[in-house]
Amino acid sequence: MPHADNWQGDVLRDLRGAPPQNAVAHGGQASTTPTRTGFHEQTAQPQTQEHPQAQAPAQPPAPAPAQPPGQASAAPTPTPPTRSPITRPSHAPDSRAVVDSALAGTARRPRHGEPLAARASRALCRIVASSAAREVAEITRTAETLQQPVTTGRQIAVTSIRGGAGKTTVAALLGTAYAHYRQDPVLLVEADPALGSLPLRLGAETLRWTTADLADIVEPQMSLLDVTGYLVQLPDNAWLLPGSRGQIGAMLDTATYGRVMVALRRYFGVTVVDCETLPAEVARVALSAAQARVLAAPATLDGVTSTYAVLQWMRELPPHMIAGTVVVLSSMMARPGIDVEAAAETLRSTGAGVHVLPYDRHLAAGGALRTELLSRPTRLAATRLAADVFQLSQKRR
Repeated sequence: MPHADNWQGDVLRDLRGAPPQNAVAHGGQASTTPTRTGFHEQTAQPQTQEHPQAQAPAQPPAPAPAQPPGQASAAPTPTPPTRSPITRPSHAPDSRAVVDSALAGTARRPRHGEPLAARASRALCRIVASSAAREVAEITRTAETLQQPVTTGRQIAVTSIRGGAGKTTVAALLGTAYAHYRQDPVLLVEADPALGSLPLRLGAETLRWTTADLADIVEPQMSLLDVTGYLVQLPDNAWLLPGSRGQIGAMLDTATYGRVMVALRRYFGVTVVDCETLPAEVARVALSAAQARVLAAPATLDGVTSTYAVLQWMRELPPHMIAGTVVVLSSMMARPGIDVEAAAETLRSTGAGVHVLPYDRHLAAGGALRTELLSRPTRLAATRLAADVFQLSQKRR
């Protein structure tokens, strides 16, 4: 069980070493993590696989033999501590497909984030210009930031003012970047049960356990292998906890969310939470409890206006709230209707950080995120964003 300052070593041993002797598989063999080649290089499409579930409780120690009358009792032989039985749900929910079979064939072949001509022109400029060395140096510095160790798990909450702002896309990009660069486990939590699309963005195929389900299952004595048995495995040492099984009416209250996040924090180096839109109660709780906050907004006049109003409200809160917040302006079209850089400067005047996510055809299609199809500017912008947000999370304990 991970604890104290050596928790990262403990969880890595859980992941890479042999499972405990009393671990038993429920419904299949242990899964292996799919691999991919890199966030800046070609990446395989995420796949999911069921995990073996949890460990059986240890048997109680046998009672010591009785001593004859009148004979002095020998010192009792110490027995190793036993683990309390782990609560198991009486009925496991059925797996559900992320995309209904009737819709699975409607998706077109995913396109690259930018046209071939633009990629060729960019490659030529990098060959003849001196910017390539500077770009490599910047990527190296960014990678070093993302690989910094943590003593306790960092929680990063992503939300927006309304739907369609790119919130889930930003959460998926952040989680993918952390999973690629970091050695410790990374968790993506969907705290938006109202038909959220995070599993689809991450390439999950089936769903079973949800955030609400796990609130009544996770216990302190569980190992990482126990916990991941209820999660969806993603590439690069990452896991997903869905908010629903694609059904209308799923609910998530603040008490349930709090139990899950407190229980899971010690197992994962970084947790990215895809929240409901503001001003939902769970989203407000997630923002206040996280070490860093990301506010997604469309690069439109109404999107920037509403985001600016929220940042002005956040300035009335304790100073760490606005200081630990980053706004992501996502361009929804190739030529936005506003001056994005001027809008970003206005938002920065509130004390929040601002990053611009350029228009990307692959992201705009709304399907599973494949990093090898992202345009180079999008990959660089997403990596810079991940490093900036992670650095902010390190400043807040």
